[in-house]
Amino acid sequence: MNTMIRSLSLAALLAASAAITACTPAPGKPEVSQPVDPDKTNGPQDGKEVEAFADPLFAELMKKDNVAGSNFVVVKDGKVLVNKGYGYADKEKKIPVDPDTVFQIASVSKTFTALAVMQMVDEGKLDLKRDVNEYLGGLKVPNTTGKPLTLFEMLNYTSGVDKPDITTFISPDYIGQDIPMKSFIAGHMPTVVRPPGEAYTYDNFGFLLAGLAVENVSGMRFDEYMKTKVFEPLGMKSTSVRYTPELTSRMAQHYSPAGELQPAFGHAPTDGPQGSILSTGTDMANYLIMQLGKGKFGDKQIVSAKSMEPMHTYSAFADAGKTIPIATVGFEGYYKELMNGQHVVLKGGNMPGHSSLMVLIPERNTAFYMSYNSDTQMSLGFYEAFMDHYFPESVKKPTPAYQDLTEQDAQKYLGLYQNTRAYGLRARFTYQDGKLIMEDGSTGKHTLRMITPTLFDDEAGEKLAFQKDSAGNIKYFYYTSKNGINVVGHSQKVEMKPAFADVPAASPYKPHIDHLNALDIMGAAQGNLFEPTRTLTQGEFADLLIQAHGWYIFPGQSENNKKQMMADIPGFESSEVITRQMAAAMIQNLKQAKPASEIRLAGPTDEWAAARISALLSQGIADPDTKVGADGSADFRSRQPLLRQEAAALLDQAFGAYSLPIKN
Repeated sequence: MNTMIRSLSLAALLAASAAITACTPAPGKPEVSQPVDPDKTNGPQDGKEVEAFADPLFAELMKKDNVAGSNFVVVKDGKVLVNKGYGYADKEKKIPVDPDTVFQIASVSKTFTALAVMQMVDEGKLDLKRDVNEYLGGLKVPNTTGKPLTLFEMLNYTSGVDKPDITTFISPDYIGQDIPMKSFIAGHMPTVVRPPGEAYTYDNFGFLLAGLAVENVSGMRFDEYMKTKVFEPLGMKSTSVRYTPELTSRMAQHYSPAGELQPAFGHAPTDGPQGSILSTGTDMANYLIMQLGKGKFGDKQIVSAKSMEPMHTYSAFADAGKTIPIATVGFEGYYKELMNGQHVVLKGGNMPGHSSLMVLIPERNTAFYMSYNSDTQMSLGFYEAFMDHYFPESVKKPTPAYQDLTEQDAQKYLGLYQNTRAYGLRARFTYQDGKLIMEDGSTGKHTLRMITPTLFDDEAGEKLAFQKDSAGNIKYFYYTSKNGINVVGHSQKVEMKPAFADVPAASPYKPHIDHLNALDIMGAAQGNLFEPTRTLTQGEFADLLIQAHGWYIFPGQSENNKKQMMADIPGFESSEVITRQMAAAMIQNLKQAKPASEIRLAGPTDEWAAARISALLSQGIADPDTKVGADGSADFRSRQPLLRQEAAALLDQAFGAYSLPIKN
């Protein structure tokens, strides 16, 4: 199966599997005129007023984010207020978007999978709280925790699996194929490594597995189940789990963020309960009406009102005080500060070239949906403007009352953490003057003040919540910052391992060696010996670098990383001993550190490696025995063999506990 994967950028992989928060800073609030003052209590009431609000906003945001076309649906009190298109489905042929234009709704599909599960709960065929292995037709999910994995934890993103994107396979090559769900999952199975329900991690695998449970227990192929039990009863005539010739003929073209035409992508397996549904604005309007109608559409009860409750009720939170909602069964709730005090559940989705967002405000009987033909975050800007226009913040947020944090009390928070979804995202916490200091390679360095023992905020007021494990120990944190890479998941504290017998306590290399050992990147050479002065082959170092970089957890990304790290590296031979200059050049190929100062290399260095070594040294990425003088000179010992302890230091500085660019 791997040989069929079309290469994807990291951004595309993140977008294909994360919802509306995948690696883009939140845009500023659009400045548009508001010609009609809406009812500030009950939200949108009149279609013409909604269009007067939305038309200039779409024009501005589509121009800003280089989006060719979008649909837009607003439902209120069981009626469709707006169902229209903006811009072009095909900008080359000047084909406009209209209510019947087909888009890939991507991860919004997860809400449909949750609905299917709840239908079968109504029928007594599935139980949210039973071991999911009972529903998998003989498949077993490996589990090291002793706590059974249930459908409930899978559907509210707390399954605890180690590789939640192990089944995120997308490619143009998959369109037209028929890849069965069960056999595919059997060959791509993660392991439950955290007690289910303990921590939140955006999880494509969990929804795929839930779809398999529906398929096995119903006796119907998943796409047929959805067609018969969901789409047809809802009158969704232009919606399908699979590509069909008729829907493909009406599908909007796919464009990159730069506006370049790109192919449509399919899924493996063919039925993607985690993200393969195609639909239109007209069909999604019916779905919104049913959601707001507590499972009822017209005279049909698609799912019971009782079963709709867990879909609209938060069951996963970032903090013990339950002030930061994260997920329901099927839906999510990013950016609580954008909710303006309303109860909002939403689901976003991205595929290369298409993006979608569905927002429900159940207590106001209001919902909107949009899909557009670019994998950008335009939807987040629209969501913020929509909430500010129709449901403005009515209560001023109180200034937090901060608590004192002693150095002794701070100890439980300190250390290294790694994201539970994207292993390349790591953060380090230290203590200084009554506050926590957090450093990570995505958002930078932040000073955190304590509001409660599990809730802090940074200098901008962004919240950071710590989560305890079942034993009451601080084990995870969740950061609400909209800046940097946000792949929606808790980060888990990294537990340090016993020291190596041959690494002295006073060795300046010891912290780096210990960090990489704790991260399972670089362990013992044999027994309890690290062998710090042993050399490495070029192949051994390449494998370590891929692990340290951390993004290998997305299918197909390892091959992309390998190509990038080997770019313009002459003479690579896997079995040959690696030199320090080759190792540094490979690191820089992936790190892309920006030169912060001019470094003059002393000693012989090959021309192809010099600039890359200088960039790393200028950012403080160096082993302890390499010193940069006051005059900017440094002897990197470029042509000498790389030792294991040196490799540990360089990899830790670049991608491990010290992954920040230190200078600008």
